[in-house]
Amino acid sequence: MGITSETLLEIFATYNAQIWPMQIVAYLLGIGLFLAIRKNGLSNRIIPVILAFFWLWVAFMFWLPAGQQGFWIAYPLLGIFVIQGLLFLGQVLRPRLGFGFQANLLSWSGIFFVLYALIGYPLFGMLIGHNYPQAPPFGLTPCPLVAYTFGLLLLSDRKVPKTLLVIPLFYALSGFIWVAIGIVEDTGMILSGLLGVWLIWRRDARPVAMRPVEPTPTASMAGWSLDLSDKE
Repeated sequence: MGITSETLLEIFATYNAQIWPMQIVAYLLGIGLFLAIRKNGLSNRIIPVILAFFWLWVAFMFWLPAGQQGFWIAYPLLGIFVIQGLLFLGQVLRPRLGFGFQANLLSWSGIFFVLYALIGYPLFGMLIGHNYPQAPPFGLTPCPLVAYTFGLLLLSDRKVPKTLLVIPLFYALSGFIWVAIGIVEDTGMILSGLLGVWLIWRRDARPVAMRPVEPTPTASMAGWSLDLSDKE
């Protein structure tokens, strides 16, 4: 089966009809944004669970049927989406991510890309004639999911394991193919990958520095402490 915009839009239309009302469930799971903004002890585990669910869903419920319909590239993509889902499940068992809004470029970019995945994709699609059911549903198709993933990772207040970035970046770069055949709304996914990786890499490459902390019995130097913990 050749890759054309008509082919993809037809796949989206069939897929939306088959999975209804999972689109509503996906938007309810989109509360990961609010969990990431309002830091609490459960966010570090709940957000990876949400991401793992989305990546594994897309692998088995989107790519597998697409492959069975003759969309040959779906099978290798199924494999890498399974790997990414398992990587996020690993973060549930041994969390190394931490989430919390900070008034900086990373957090604001993260909010932008999450909102783009939730709202921007369908609105952009409507402007160019990709109306429901031919629009890719949030969280349940690859491109909105990749933008959403980068949005949440940009809201991490710890170093992001680089293994979590490889597959989303690879798929984000595939957006050049989809844009070239007419799925123009995937421009946001490309930007989320390029800007997301650059911002995260730049932030995480900085040397550990002195930072203010809450006074504790072990704090010293007038409320300052050298953060030597491995938050990667």
